[in-house]
Amino acid sequence: MKKKLTIIDFVEKYVSRYAQNPFLWEKNLDTNVWEATTYEETLHQAKRIAAGLMAIGVQKGEKVSYLSEGRNLWVIGELGVLYAGAVNVPLSIKLEETNDLVFRVKHSDSKYVITSKFQLPKVRKILAECPLVEKVIVFDEIDDKQPNEIYINEVMALGDEFLKENAEKLVERYQSIAPDDYANISYTSGTTADPKGILLTHRNYTANVEQAHSVIGVTPEDRMLIILPLDHCFAHVAGFYTMMSYGASIGTVPSGKSGKEALRNIPISIKEFKPNVMLSVPTLAKSFKKNIETTIKKSGRLVEKLYKFALKNAIAYNKEGYNKGTSFVDIFRRPLMKIFDKIIFSKVREGLGGEMKFFVGGGALLDIDLQRYYYAIGIPMYQGYGLSEATPIISANSPAKHIFGSSGKVVSPMEIKILDADGVEQPFGKKGEICIKGENVMAGYWKNPKSTADTIVDGWLHTGDMGYMLNEEMLYVVGRFKSLLIAADGEKYSPEEIEENLVENSKYIDGVILHNNQDPYTIALVTPNKEALRAYAKRHGYESESKEAKAKMLEKLQSEVNCYRKGGRLYGAFPERWLPAAVCVLPEPWTEQNHFLNSSMKVVRGRVEEVYKANMEFAYTPEGKNIVNEMNLASL
Repeated sequence: MKKKLTIIDFVEKYVSRYAQNPFLWEKNLDTNVWEATTYEETLHQAKRIAAGLMAIGVQKGEKVSYLSEGRNLWVIGELGVLYAGAVNVPLSIKLEETNDLVFRVKHSDSKYVITSKFQLPKVRKILAECPLVEKVIVFDEIDDKQPNEIYINEVMALGDEFLKENAEKLVERYQSIAPDDYANISYTSGTTADPKGILLTHRNYTANVEQAHSVIGVTPEDRMLIILPLDHCFAHVAGFYTMMSYGASIGTVPSGKSGKEALRNIPISIKEFKPNVMLSVPTLAKSFKKNIETTIKKSGRLVEKLYKFALKNAIAYNKEGYNKGTSFVDIFRRPLMKIFDKIIFSKVREGLGGEMKFFVGGGALLDIDLQRYYYAIGIPMYQGYGLSEATPIISANSPAKHIFGSSGKVVSPMEIKILDADGVEQPFGKKGEICIKGENVMAGYWKNPKSTADTIVDGWLHTGDMGYMLNEEMLYVVGRFKSLLIAADGEKYSPEEIEENLVENSKYIDGVILHNNQDPYTIALVTPNKEALRAYAKRHGYESESKEAKAKMLEKLQSEVNCYRKGGRLYGAFPERWLPAAVCVLPEPWTEQNHFLNSSMKVVRGRVEEVYKANMEFAYTPEGKNIVNEMNLASL
């Protein structure tokens, strides 16, 4: 029987196999040179941190919250936490200092926080509300270190002293870790009132890497640039551990002092590091494409015409990827493909380092036209699908097996089935909820047995996503079985609580549906209480049917949404990035008669979005983003 590896077993196995290979790459900002840390040195540093953590009192099973930008120390530090037998609680640097961060640190029972100097101010602000936290470990030196703070290099120095006398205690600690012990509590986006802590075990991670091998392949010489935040398990499995299992290496983008600086560092890092593989999300892929086309346009009209013709020829030749070059006319397209690749696309690829083999696409569903584009220029972007509860990889396209528009080949070994609303398994081609069963399925939700029982039924993880199986191998994800929203960067969040709050806290709003399907921002489809709005306009001296009165009503609706933003009476209830940036005012209420409500009086989201598609599209224009617009005025 195959041994079930812990992350410790896994790391020991591959470090011994690839000891002198580079594993981590980081840019030295003093010399401007990318420097490598070998597998052996990575583990050595991790064990120093683990010993240091034991020296300051970290016990097996204790929780360590982790809040930092991506860097070598992120990876080494997390390995240190795991070797100390503790549980890492990786937190997004996007989290706000209010409920977002406090809830996770408190709910996870974290006794320690590891952070960077840029995130330290957030941590300091919440410590009074997190009495369990004993010590804050800081990656960088600062001018005003507090008594409860300790530098990571001090932890490592303590680790060195600990190892002189107690080396066997560290070995005993990490050898005591079992496959089903928790490695990680990864919090869902959820809503601030109820984010869920996903319990991922050591075996969840190592099993998903083994499964990933059935769809992802690289060589020991390959370098991956990880642009995505390191707190997500996608970066762990598709990044750290899968690359480690091939003897390959990873690099991270210098973070800078702000998000904007980090974004500016991405194209610079790509050109300097020259990655062979990148983890990306649709937002970044769109940004790269835009930059490429801007450069082409500046090269003159002739180059732009050739580029567009070359793209058209390549897209026609490639078809859906798996069937490229299969028609008679492709005999004539093939020579053109070679010519244009040499004179145009090879130059385009130089802008992305010149050595890229492919992207691994995670997060939101990747637009099929974007897939065709990157395939045409010779850097395929292979869409995958997964979620944190599955650690996260469920399926992925790859050079060996890909179809544009699909979510790829299901990983193996893992069971999958598609169920309709009544729990009946569907045949190939029929849509339903995607359910999976395998060693990659989470252990449950931390301190939330009800949600665990609702999500994992008889060992089957109910994903909440809708899809269908084309055949025994290929999965198509087509939307949400439940009303989960997906932001442009792939972040998923539930809209229900925000929607309910907007209705409960405003007499001017009768119904709300939030919409975001990897769009630039969230929009709200609102059924207004026209009677209350007319009364409001009248109190302010406006005739209810005049254009001025309707504009006043719309402004009032906007102010009801704005009260959740900074300065508003309900600020902090929800992350601002999830609040609607545009409002579509709908002309009629939702009823059973117009089929917007079902028999149990729940809104039929799909029908509302289908009927008001034009309104929604308009909301993503500059004119539509302003609530006082012709469509909204007409609805009143």
